[in-house]
Amino acid sequence: MAENLLSIDVGTQSVRVLLFDPRGKLIAKSRVAYEPYYSDAPGLAEQRPQLYWESIGQACQALWEKPAVKKDSIAAVALTTQRASMVNVDTKGEPLRPAIIWLDQRRTEGLPPLGGVWGTLFAVAGASETVGYLQAEAEANWIRTHQPEIWKKTHKFLFLSGYLTYQLTGRFVDSRGCQVGYIPFDYKSQDWESKRGWKWQAIPIDPKVLPGLITQGQALGEISAKASEATGLPAGLPVIAAAADKACEVLGSGALEPHVACLSYGTTATINTTHDKYIEVIPLIPPYPAAVPMLYNFEIQIFRGYWMVSWFKQEFGLREERIAAEKGVEPEVLFDDLVKSVPPGSQGLVLQPYWSPGLRSPGPEARGAIIGFGDVHTRAHIYRAMLEGLAYALREGRDRTEKRSGVKVTDLRVAGGGSQSDAAMQLTADIFGLPTARPHVYEASGLGAAIDAAVGIKIHPDFKAAVAEMTHLGDVFEPNTETRQIYDRLYNEVYLKMYSKLKPFYQVIREITVK
Repeated sequence: MAENLLSIDVGTQSVRVLLFDPRGKLIAKSRVAYEPYYSDAPGLAEQRPQLYWESIGQACQALWEKPAVKKDSIAAVALTTQRASMVNVDTKGEPLRPAIIWLDQRRTEGLPPLGGVWGTLFAVAGASETVGYLQAEAEANWIRTHQPEIWKKTHKFLFLSGYLTYQLTGRFVDSRGCQVGYIPFDYKSQDWESKRGWKWQAIPIDPKVLPGLITQGQALGEISAKASEATGLPAGLPVIAAAADKACEVLGSGALEPHVACLSYGTTATINTTHDKYIEVIPLIPPYPAAVPMLYNFEIQIFRGYWMVSWFKQEFGLREERIAAEKGVEPEVLFDDLVKSVPPGSQGLVLQPYWSPGLRSPGPEARGAIIGFGDVHTRAHIYRAMLEGLAYALREGRDRTEKRSGVKVTDLRVAGGGSQSDAAMQLTADIFGLPTARPHVYEASGLGAAIDAAVGIKIHPDFKAAVAEMTHLGDVFEPNTETRQIYDRLYNEVYLKMYSKLKPFYQVIREITVK
């Protein structure tokens, strides 16, 4: 009987094809790496959309060669992808230009501000700058302004998930759970914005250019004959709607209840909790669709989160990389030793991790900062302070979420690349003062997609049952009482006051240097 579940997880740096059994055990996986993007000018980040499809084909073909994999055991396929990467296609689904990747920094300046009733309402609410920021960031506005011939030819404007769904099924549809970006999407109803909504004015798009939306856990279609030839996946296999990678990661971590928070230590560091009520923790910043229908992920982001760790390793960690290669061990082992060589609190070094500014909290003027330098400090102190600063920022996000939702967070799950560091896990437990666990599998986003598939084809009757059966705790890190007291004082008496103290300087820096 076919009961295994195949997840296709298309990330920023690689695609992973993962085969799970109905109890969440990872049977086999295959990975194909690629360059995250190429850039023809400063700030641009683009990639060939076909590269992702070709990589899926390669990863699938490699999976079939593994002894544990039997195609006839696969009951369904689910897809999860990076968020907010956009593709313009023609009537045959062929890309009209490179995909604009979520790391892209282009902006469309000089767009007319919202007028009429909406313009007045946002002005009264003091939100005109935020709406202007959203207009400038929208990829559709840039293409329509700077490449009108491309926009005119565009039959569908799709997220990467929608483009790959078309490649798999031949249908221009996408999951409601994948709609995270600058589009006219109503995050409360998890459907396209009503005709009277302000987003159609801010991002003028013909609704016909957008795909049909399918609810999480329902069928997007079936594997087409063409897709079968490219991937080896059996034609006719159901493709079940999942969600974007962060939402699937939350579900795969077992964070289905609002008191369980999922931290993602990835390129963008996030803290997510799952709720059945729509609440904007930060005004005008919506909660995103969860991987479960009509649930919401309250997400606080730290842009360039664990990217900072990669940056540190690249700029200051060549010694550890070299020694690790000589000893035949993973570099992360030596970086953990670097963290452990410094006491909690980094001997007074405190870092504010706003290497890239936010939209409203912090504002667009924000910068990163490190304070408290003394002659005892080394690169090891900076590295530990970086991990601590990220955890402080996510704890602040937790505090905001608790205040707005009225639900106390009692348990933490940590996923993403940074979760593989024991040192990062322990200091997270200490800073939050909560038991902190890894999921039982590293591939949490792929597992979340598999859970959507399992519910979709009724292997499990509902999401609660599927999560109970398919997600399990891995290593659990308990907070150290003495260390927690140190972090509580640094967090409350120093970190929480840094932004308000430094904000005036950030604003002046912005005025002087940003043209």
